[in-house]
Amino acid sequence: MADEHPLLPLVADGLQFAIDGRPIIRDVSFTIGSSGRTVILGPNGAGKSVMLRLLHGLLQPSGGELRWGGLTVAQAREQQAMAQQHPVLLRRTVAGNLLHVLHVKGVPRGERQALVDAALQQAGLAELDARAARTLSGGQKQRLAIARACVLRPAVLLLDEPTTNLDPAAVRGVEELIGAVAAAGTKILMTTHDIAQAKRLAADVLFINQGRLLEHAPAAEFFASPKDLAAARFLDGELLG
Repeated sequence: MADEHPLLPLVADGLQFAIDGRPIIRDVSFTIGSSGRTVILGPNGAGKSVMLRLLHGLLQPSGGELRWGGLTVAQAREQQAMAQQHPVLLRRTVAGNLLHVLHVKGVPRGERQALVDAALQQAGLAELDARAARTLSGGQKQRLAIARACVLRPAVLLLDEPTTNLDPAAVRGVEELIGAVAAAGTKILMTTHDIAQAKRLAADVLFINQGRLLEHAPAAEFFASPKDLAAARFLDGELLG
């Protein structure tokens, strides 16, 4: 049913982004289908977060084109959600953060609680629904941010380094939630610099360094035998300049 996904394939054609004439994303082209989880991998400063913001329409490209299943970025954004690396939570309860999203989106009052309950159950936060969101642990906050992004069941979820600075147990909880969201039919596009995490989660990998897409391949193929020299060095633990 890959051809039934409303926003895929995602096609980038000569994508560029610059700040004050300094190139950040350099002539990037790729096509992403609907199967599995796509990980944008690369060292810190490679341009991964900028790429994700371009895909979601938070930044406008300096050149090139993006199409989501034939839709423009602006049209596709209504069927997407994004969770940032450092989630900003409202001064409300856990449930209140999700209810606010549904209110803003115009969801009828009578339908809101069931959606909230389902999202919190999926995120393992149902028993914390009345807690103040800002009193949660780091991992719980990230899971709440993902639940909030997914409460309306988006076609695509974009995640920017979703487990940065979390301990191993919290990382496991976030990764399990990402797996559950993907299993429910939402396409995952996420960034990470963590090679082990990419190995655990990715179906396909876009490897980026210095704003250039150096390799795009199925995950098993990429990790077993990267074709790009910089990618091979990165997987061997070298620091890329």
